[in-house]
Amino acid sequence: MALIFVRTAIIFLTLLVVMRLMGKSQIGEMQPFEFIITLLIAELACIPMADSSIPLLYGVVSIVAMFILHQIVWLLDLWFKPMKALICGRPSLVITKEGIDEYQLKKNNLDVSDLIESMRAAGYFNLDDVYYGLYEANGSFSALEKEEKTSSLAVTLIDSGKLNAHNLSTCGIERAALDKFLKEQKARINKVLVMTVDGNGRVYFQKRGESYKILQMAVNGQW
Repeated sequence: MALIFVRTAIIFLTLLVVMRLMGKSQIGEMQPFEFIITLLIAELACIPMADSSIPLLYGVVSIVAMFILHQIVWLLDLWFKPMKALICGRPSLVITKEGIDEYQLKKNNLDVSDLIESMRAAGYFNLDDVYYGLYEANGSFSALEKEEKTSSLAVTLIDSGKLNAHNLSTCGIERAALDKFLKEQKARINKVLVMTVDGNGRVYFQKRGESYKILQMAVNGQW
């Protein structure tokens, strides 16, 4: 038992030193390569702690090797700017003044619902609360917000060509009323990238390949 305790303490101190040397990004927003290294270090640390038959030095050397690799990648990132985009990726502009960029969403394996969720987490509850929105290379969402944001929560009715019947009922909108609205916009459901409506009947409407529109329709639900 005492041996396991000592081995664990040594690994803990080694990890503490290495993680401190790696910098603050290791305990904050990590780049992809930093996340991979952190996962590997955690795995390497567990093996010598759990199995006393494995020489402790193996675990320490492996952790130090991961630290050296981290420093090499960090220096490449610092000295050669093209390497930064290759290793860490580039920010993706997913919302412009024309609306949602579906291509950029798909490029990052995201859809409209993922974008809306990220916006809510960042404090934006309507798609047109921002001029621009982008996903940083580390996956965090950033936005240039508008001076005045809408005051009512928007509910998604159509997401990537699919109707949300539950939200339609929540808004108190009849299917016939929606069909009439779509007909006026010369659109079919499967051609609509996104359609949301807030408690004031304010509609964010965007067809695939087109700029978004702000429209109005009657709502009877309360949310």
